Amino acid sequence: MLLQINPCSSFPLKYHPLQHAGSVKTFQTPLKHINGLANKNQSKKYSVRCSSESSFLLTNKIGHSEDLVINRNHKPLSKSTVALAAQDGYSSESELASTSFMQVLNKKCDAFYRLTRPYSCVSIIAALLSVSLLPLQSPADFTPKLIIEAFKCMVPAIMMNNYANAINQLADVHIDKVNKPYLPLACGDFSMGEGLAITIASPLMAVAMGIMLRSPPLVIGFIIWCIVGGAYSIDLPPLLRWKGNPLMAAVTIISMNGLLLLFPFFIHFQKIVLGNPVAFTKPVLFTAAYMVIWNAAIAFVKDIPDVEGDKAFGLQTLPIILGKEKVFSIAVNMMLTAYGSAVLVGAFSPSVLCRLVTMIGHSALAFVLWRQAKTIDLSDNKSVQSFYLFIWKLYYVEFLFVHFLR
Repeated sequence: MLLQINPCSSFPLKYHPLQHAGSVKTFQTPLKHINGLANKNQSKKYSVRCSSESSFLLTNKIGHSEDLVINRNHKPLSKSTVALAAQDGYSSESELASTSFMQVLNKKCDAFYRLTRPYSCVSIIAALLSVSLLPLQSPADFTPKLIIEAFKCMVPAIMMNNYANAINQLADVHIDKVNKPYLPLACGDFSMGEGLAITIASPLMAVAMGIMLRSPPLVIGFIIWCIVGGAYSIDLPPLLRWKGNPLMAAVTIISMNGLLLLFPFFIHFQKIVLGNPVAFTKPVLFTAAYMVIWNAAIAFVKDIPDVEGDKAFGLQTLPIILGKEKVFSIAVNMMLTAYGSAVLVGAFSPSVLCRLVTMIGHSALAFVLWRQAKTIDLSDNKSVQSFYLFIWKLYYVEFLFVHFLR
């Protein structure tokens, strides 16, 4: 090969390592790593001809069977000319290591983001902010300490959510390759070992934080959460693998997304943080009833896009037993019933403001839900998934309205 200086570079001649025009020098390339890839070809000798112009062009003049030049994007170029800036060359090993590390880190962070299912994390944050306010008996109870305790509780709760998601994806990796191939374990962005590590570490850290907060209700709640989450996913018949039973699957979703976010944390804030005796008020009881109905509906809609994969692996979910259309109709009517109940409860509120907010607000949400349900194409999994995420958003909004049910 010949390296000839042409005027396509702004690099001055006096800085070239070959300064005498017309001179020819021979050098041998070492084995290097080029952009993270090892150059496994044997080192070769090249001739460099220097002229009075100011750039390098690498021209293939070698007449052998390997008449190819590999460019920096690792694409083969046949009998081509490749422009090189004089400052270019092989990247240093430290630069390559840094680039590789950042790429791996970004990939793992994205995989962890998909594993945790962020919409469920948002639900936990909204629920805990709302539940922390339920025990308040007067404005004087709303203190910085209460806010700090609420944020402290979010960390172990999110860890338990990560545990539930991780163990479910770990047990269902073969099904997710059909139903949800974008999930990190199904697509290989996380190894099974990494998934197992998250599954084990998350509940241990959550229970440890419950102990550090000196809160028996939280510790007990996290242990129950761990047992229910495992029973839902682990394939150990006849007692476990509740996912394959429509009733037990609904019980699991109601427990982990609803009741275990309500009662342990409510008792923690009322008794441990505020030092008051435990008393279940009207908003608490309504929130519990609402969570039961809404999370059962969420459990039914959740299984609709997964019919093909669940059927292939022998799971008997409700959409497989009753059909997509019937299950979807049941779920929508359950959520409309929850809104109707909220309107009736709000109508008997002694406060005019609370009465107006609950009645008008829940009526508006019910109308929005009904309109959205009419647009869903059950044969299109993307359409069903968008509705699934939509009802999660309605679930978040209810954590605000529940404080007007007094």
